[in-house]
Amino acid sequence: MNAPLRGQNLTYTIAHNLGLAIVTGVYSTDNPVPFESELCRQYSASRMVLREAVKMLTAKGLLGSRPRLGTWVQPESNWNLLDPDVLGWLLERKFSPALLIEFTQMRLALEPGAARLAAHKAGPAEKSALRSAIERMQAADTGGDDPLESDITFHVAVLRASRNRFYAQLAGFTATALRFSIRTTNRYKGVQLASVADHRKVADAIIAGRAAAAGEAMRKLIQEALDLMNKREGMPPARRPSAIA
Repeated sequence: MNAPLRGQNLTYTIAHNLGLAIVTGVYSTDNPVPFESELCRQYSASRMVLREAVKMLTAKGLLGSRPRLGTWVQPESNWNLLDPDVLGWLLERKFSPALLIEFTQMRLALEPGAARLAAHKAGPAEKSALRSAIERMQAADTGGDDPLESDITFHVAVLRASRNRFYAQLAGFTATALRFSIRTTNRYKGVQLASVADHRKVADAIIAGRAAAAGEAMRKLIQEALDLMNKREGMPPARRPSAIA
């Protein structure tokens, strides 16, 4: 028999369950969350624990809360889509090609820039992390590592190699979404593994300090995935934006 959840574990459990229920439409602006007393009984939780969970969801933009006014569900436009939990709940709600396309469009706008910056900024530790990620992807080709986790590790390593705090802050968000998008694009391509050679081009360019080559190699990697998604959804291929002087 499992021991009852207490303290922080219970707080996170309540936040996860309520967050998922909000994102999946169980609770909405028209169908509010139960009263505090009812939720306390449902989870055998104290008011303090429940209020901590509500604070977490308020910080993510899912709930609004005011003394004497109670708690209410915020419209989706207020949700923090860059929060890994919110994105994870959204992706659990229903398979959404449109959501993955939007995520990939964002990657296309950001990751080539991170790769270019990494070519200028990466130090020994970051370069070692990139080499390790490629080695893991290589091992995954022969069953020696997890293909999905090694691929995610590579993309997170590039963001961190930029030594830019804003790119680094996207690591959790990127890892969460990639768990869905990599499976989707690999299924579309009819393969189980990512192209190690294409990822190695990015890593080699970063390690060699070739910023333009690193950015272009990353752009091609993501553009291929985006074109594949657009093709499956019957959308025209995305045009590469013109260079801006």
